[in-house]
Amino acid sequence: MACAKVPLDELHVTEPFGPQGKERTLPALHPDRKEERCFLIFKPPPEEGTPALVEEFLEHAQFISDDLEWLLALPHDKFWCQVVFDESLQRCLDSYLRHAPRSLDPSGLSSSPAVADMQRNIHRSVFMVFLRMATHKESKENFITPAVFAEIIYNNYLFDIPKILDLCVLFGKGNSQLLHKMIENIFTQQPSYYGDLNETVPSIIQVFDSILQQCGIQSEDTAAGQPLKLNANRCQSAMTMSEEELADLVLYMCDTCTTIHSFLDIFPEACSTFKQHNFLSRLSSFYEMVVPDLEKAVKKRNFNKSLQEDMWRRVSHSRKKMVEIAHLLLQHSCLQPILEGSENVASFVEDLLQSFTAFLQEKRFLADYDEQFPIVDDISLLQQAFPHLDDTRTSYLLQGVESAWECVGKKRSFPSAISSASHSTGAKSKASRDSAASQKEGAGVLGVREELRGAEAITDTPCKGDNGAVCTVSAGELESLLYHIRELLPDLGEGFILACLEEYGYNSELVINNILEDKLSPSLDKLDRAMARPVKKELPSVLSTRSNVFNDDEFDVFHRDQLDMSRIWKGRRQGESVRATLNDKQHIEEQRARYQAYETVVDEIPITNEPSGDRDNAFSMDDYDDEYDDTYDINQIGANDLDEEDELLNRRPFTIPQVLRTGKKAQEEEEDEEEEEEKNEAVRKDHFVQDPAVLRERAEARRAAMQSRKGYRPPPASHVVGGPKGRGQAQETVLDRRRKEANKSRGANHSRRTMADRKRNKGMIPS
Repeated sequence: MACAKVPLDELHVTEPFGPQGKERTLPALHPDRKEERCFLIFKPPPEEGTPALVEEFLEHAQFISDDLEWLLALPHDKFWCQVVFDESLQRCLDSYLRHAPRSLDPSGLSSSPAVADMQRNIHRSVFMVFLRMATHKESKENFITPAVFAEIIYNNYLFDIPKILDLCVLFGKGNSQLLHKMIENIFTQQPSYYGDLNETVPSIIQVFDSILQQCGIQSEDTAAGQPLKLNANRCQSAMTMSEEELADLVLYMCDTCTTIHSFLDIFPEACSTFKQHNFLSRLSSFYEMVVPDLEKAVKKRNFNKSLQEDMWRRVSHSRKKMVEIAHLLLQHSCLQPILEGSENVASFVEDLLQSFTAFLQEKRFLADYDEQFPIVDDISLLQQAFPHLDDTRTSYLLQGVESAWECVGKKRSFPSAISSASHSTGAKSKASRDSAASQKEGAGVLGVREELRGAEAITDTPCKGDNGAVCTVSAGELESLLYHIRELLPDLGEGFILACLEEYGYNSELVINNILEDKLSPSLDKLDRAMARPVKKELPSVLSTRSNVFNDDEFDVFHRDQLDMSRIWKGRRQGESVRATLNDKQHIEEQRARYQAYETVVDEIPITNEPSGDRDNAFSMDDYDDEYDDTYDINQIGANDLDEEDELLNRRPFTIPQVLRTGKKAQEEEEDEEEEEEKNEAVRKDHFVQDPAVLRERAEARRAAMQSRKGYRPPPASHVVGGPKGRGQAQETVLDRRRKEANKSRGANHSRRTMADRKRNKGMIPS
């Protein structure tokens, strides 16, 4: 039997042995005390929720769950015998750490509630087993000597650095304090783990170099320390590698960054070990080189839509985690000692400023870091904690931050660093860590900032922080928030979770806390907690909303299902010739009915003895006759006749005889007279259209008469052409030619011959 207050490593027990039941005394930790039990290897939940696969998983997982529950129910000595000497148990635990679904992994948990419950039970049991394994003292009676405990867990590989990293990733959310105590106890009882961690950091850096090499990028540190490989020129890039290789590379980077961040967040004491290996500089250079290439490859290449969204979400998640890793290293290795008032504050200040200065050449990384954790706030804290800070150096850093923002081409969603620093340089007073933290939360510069996102996010969701600052959440980050909350609260619907996230500025921790403590706002309490996610309304197609002058015509294929294909042809219409086209008088027949309405001219009107009331006769005497001349209808014929002797004088106005007329007045009166006579003659003649030849003759006669009255003599007819050559010319032709030769200067030649003779006479032109 066990004695009271004796450590397990010194305890001996007496137990019956063999078929005869003889008693024997053995140490409490002995292989013979191990129970024969085979622990199964864990298999992940099926991605496809088919009934056969679900049933197989549930049956297999039920065995594992029962074995773990049996293990946890064992007493202290039996538990440690099973843990130390049962290899199948260690293989089972290792398989769960390796195959358990991570936060960003797609799984079949949502397809079956039974699968989700079974996975949750195994998850809890595995965590409780590791927690009990990391505890060397369960009670005053059940404990192990710390030195022996350190040897047991280290020599039997119950814990190692990869296991600790996986524990932080799988169980860190919601169990950070327990994990911190567990890991702290392991490192405190066995300092050899610090040496293992010191050897692990170069391996992590080698992982980054491997990712760069697969992307066809060679870092400066690698190029300086290693010779160039023969196949270096044939390295593939992110744009040329296969789809599976690129997906594996993105998954590898995402898993690595998430694991490191979880470990440093839960166990900050490891930050100093990472900083000793210049991990911060290697991380920033890795970020600057690989992130733009992977983002470009994911966006430009043609992938399956679901795969592309998953890869983009993982790249964005990796970017965010890398920036947070850098902040954790600076926070715990530089900022925290400064705020706590350590002895050598100047060295920590110098180390922090040098780290920021090293970031200046990594423009993309610096802009993203400043977007999440503004450097101006850290410098403001330094100015309060260390009054002797060099203002020139800080202003140089802030100008470098502004330059990084400009080089990247991003826009700030909060005031710039320089303007913010100008308001904070005047107040340089020491403050505690709590007051500094409260100042960071309350300052308008800090607030809720825009989440880290890609160069061009696929879909952005607007949000509003607690201080009213507008930010954006990418589609990948929104899905990640939904998955995290549903993982803890699977009974809630996605629509209800989205409403809560919008209400609380997309802060998942605040949403979970208010839901668990039942402190939701009244507007959210009224909602159905199982509310599904609202379906996005599809926008109407462009074709249905287009407006065009050809809408609804006979060739509108967007609104008509059938068209007259005989009216459509390409090129010259087949089966028709030019002669057939010209002989086609169909258009004349189409216009005939229109012009038949104007056929109102009739040569003879038949008059029949019909009743006066019959109005059906189309050619009655009352109809309009277009041939009737109504010119003189308005004149009252005979009404103005005069019976006096001088009626001729009254009808014709008095005119002065031509002999008595004087000069121009007589000529004007005569012209007026002629014009009036011509008008009267034109009026008297009832010509609808006069002959143009006659009109031209009359105009020429009037022109000749007018010229003769003015004394103008037309030039005689010219006979310059003459007759044919060799037959002699008439005297008139000879005279006309001589006259033309003498009068050339008046025409277009402008005295050409005269001037030529003049120049020749003066010696200007050689003769």
